[in-house]
Amino acid sequence: MRKSYALLWCSMMMLGLLAAGCKKKVAPVSERIAKAWTAESVKHGATVVYTRGGSGNIEAAYSGFRLTLTNSGGTKTVSLTDVDGKTFTGNWDLEGDTKLVLTNLTPPPTGTGGKIEFTISGLDDAKVVLTRLTASPKTGGTINEYTLTNP
Repeated sequence: MRKSYALLWCSMMMLGLLAAGCKKKVAPVSERIAKAWTAESVKHGATVVYTRGGSGNIEAAYSGFRLTLTNSGGTKTVSLTDVDGKTFTGNWDLEGDTKLVLTNLTPPPTGTGGKIEFTISGLDDAKVVLTRLTASPKTGGTINEYTLTNP
């Protein structure tokens, strides 16, 4: 009888260890965010100005908004096509897991000195929510929130 309990106990331990070892590992933020993103919805302050597929969009031009973050061999490059259709290129990096910083943007977007910072308030494999940390001169000095999707 003791052998049965010992065998049962060992079997349960093995199953438990096997199940614990098979957990899916979550990739770091730097890998999960390095994609091409397009606007799903955009807020200027508290006002929703764009929703993909919406018929009453205040800023329909956000349909062309693109944020492409790449990480090739440790070189992190960004291409940003803004609401006005202008494209800016430069570098990107993370500060912790909650702040995205675009630097060396060329040409420098109006009033930025070539640097734009965002708080990352949500991230999964197909969606990221970014809030700009400084007001945007292009949108009347509002703090903008971008919900972006891939693809």
